[in-house]
Amino acid sequence: MQWKTEDGGWSPYLAGALVGVLAIVSVYATTLWMGKTNYLGASTTFVRAAGLLERTVAPDRVAANEYFTKEKVRVDWQFMVVAGIFLGALIGSATDKSFKLEHVPPTWEKRFGPSIAKRGAAAFLGGIVAMLGARMADGCPSGHGLSGMMQLSVSSFIALAMFFGVGVVVAGLIYRRRAS
Repeated sequence: MQWKTEDGGWSPYLAGALVGVLAIVSVYATTLWMGKTNYLGASTTFVRAAGLLERTVAPDRVAANEYFTKEKVRVDWQFMVVAGIFLGALIGSATDKSFKLEHVPPTWEKRFGPSIAKRGAAAFLGGIVAMLGARMADGCPSGHGLSGMMQLSVSSFIALAMFFGVGVVVAGLIYRRRAS
């Protein structure tokens, strides 16, 4: 197996295998150390982060929130996994020498122009839509795709198919070729 692609990037097979190992180790480790089984996922972490921020300005509101009494507002192992995703991506792009700062990705610029504000607004709105979808599906693509698939969860197969299907349709609509 090759560790790198032709352009020097990480092999997707190696990266996929490492994510699979991480998913298995996370289940084993959380069961061993916490006494209960926890699976990989990211969307709950973002909700907890919102609770942490809100707690700085309205602690009584967070304490009275029914969701936050069930899902404790804290920095936990999943919170650190999300931080590790950012750090790991940074290290990965630095080691394969693909790291570069871009205000506007080339594909976006080609289709919509160089406006940083337009790209920022679209990314922000896209993030809101993605988070609402993740909360409605009771999990994010990583939660359903990794953890749900490990458990052979029918709802995860359906949710993951919807994530991919809608993603393909939306990408097709956004990046469709203009008639010349």
